[in-house]
Amino acid sequence: MNKPRWKIWLQAARLRTLPLACAAVLLGSGLAAGVHSFRGSVFVLCLLTAIGLQILSNLANDYGDAVSGADNDDRVGPQRTVVSGLITRQQMQRAMSLVAGVTIMLGLSLLWTAFSGNWPAILTFIGFGGLALVAAVTYTVGRRPYGYRGLGDLSVFLFFGLLGVLGTYYLFTQQFDPWLVLPAAGCGFLATAVLNVNNIRDINTDLATGKRTFVVRIGHRWARRYHYFLVIGGGLMAMIYIVFRAHTLWPWLCLPAWIPLLRSAWVVKHSDDPSLLDKQLKRTAMGSLLFNLLLAIGFALH
Repeated sequence: MNKPRWKIWLQAARLRTLPLACAAVLLGSGLAAGVHSFRGSVFVLCLLTAIGLQILSNLANDYGDAVSGADNDDRVGPQRTVVSGLITRQQMQRAMSLVAGVTIMLGLSLLWTAFSGNWPAILTFIGFGGLALVAAVTYTVGRRPYGYRGLGDLSVFLFFGLLGVLGTYYLFTQQFDPWLVLPAAGCGFLATAVLNVNNIRDINTDLATGKRTFVVRIGHRWARRYHYFLVIGGGLMAMIYIVFRAHTLWPWLCLPAWIPLLRSAWVVKHSDDPSLLDKQLKRTAMGSLLFNLLLAIGFALH
């Protein structure tokens, strides 16, 4: 029985990756709420823009991996739609253009809502947004996709951590607080941990197809140590910020959510089973979202 078209497109959009996009926005918004600068319209537009960028990245990843040959029958994880023939390359190209257009409109609406007539701020964030748009596509698409050269981890850390959290906070407050680098970096570490599990799972197929991810470059052993560094570092960055900047106990709500991430990291370190690693990918993504959400709520209430 053929799968309905809408289900195929949902499969291509890979909704399970959306926690990565949402975590930075939720954390930045919660931190802004903690200084009484939250605005519902800015929050909704910011969240939708981030989701649009993530879906664009997923579609481009599906397309780029099919064109490059990085996807094949040996790959573990969700079925990719272009390489399997469920969606043609031309259809995916049109979908990418459509999602990019909608995301640009959402982003421009967000900037006008947040900054009104503050053109220096608007133009600066248009630059950041353009950079994010290009990064979403060129991760796996183009002559020299940076995701195939081991630079994906750095991109995730910047866009799902530092720029994501600090940029969201600035949209609400139009202020920069150097202390916020700590939770922003923590968010980036946890987002990078999700990518790291994905790349550990796919290391054999990536090696076979010439995809030089950071995991491929450093090898299995160091990739697992690196994963512990990301999960522990992500939690510690948040804890240091709480110690120095929290006025109540509310921000410590996030602490229980760190424990499942540590348990998942232990499984990642001791397992070579790709299907088990795929489960840890989901757990790491949802655990990271929960950790950042509880941290955001904690600071919104403190």
